[in-house]
Amino acid sequence: MADVIIIGAGGHARVVADIVLRQGDRVLGFLDDSPTATGAYGIDLLGPVDDYKKYPHARFLIGIGSAAVRRKLAARLEGVTWHTAIHPAATVSRLGVTVGEGTVVMAGAVVSPGARIGAHCILNTGSIVEHDNTIGNYVHISVGARTAGTVTIGDGTWVGIGATVSNGLTVCGDCMIGAGAVVVKNIDAPGTYVGVPARRMT
Repeated sequence: MADVIIIGAGGHARVVADIVLRQGDRVLGFLDDSPTATGAYGIDLLGPVDDYKKYPHARFLIGIGSAAVRRKLAARLEGVTWHTAIHPAATVSRLGVTVGEGTVVMAGAVVSPGARIGAHCILNTGSIVEHDNTIGNYVHISVGARTAGTVTIGDGTWVGIGATVSNGLTVCGDCMIGAGAVVVKNIDAPGTYVGVPARRMT
């Protein structure tokens, strides 16, 4: 059983805490810099983020949705051991799948054979990462989003609720794929892409 501390204390952090508990591990508490942060559901707020140094034997997870914030926090917490949380109701193939440190795989998510998932990613509820995908670091595959076979997603990209990325495509880093968008060709420039087919807004 691992002792886990979650960075962040908002709604997403509470979902992450539930996954850690369902794995059979222990949540020691939340760390959050917000003056209005509180504990929840019997899990204590332990203090601000820099208090991580008080817990050298704990493992850590970042319970914050923003890729940019996860990047900053991962760099800030020097020398910690990162925990990886996979909900028991997720389906993760045992054939050639790798899941990076600090990544969270939520209930109902599916990860198919040969998929490589980076560090500090979020595979949200009911998302699908098909066979032989390469998912970069700090990627968020949102609720019900789907990436078809042999897709590559670059670091820091957010694939929005219900969005789809078609087979064999590459989406570069630091993109936002809007809710319900359908990506049917490679995306080579960072920006926000919406619609069917997905087109760049910004």
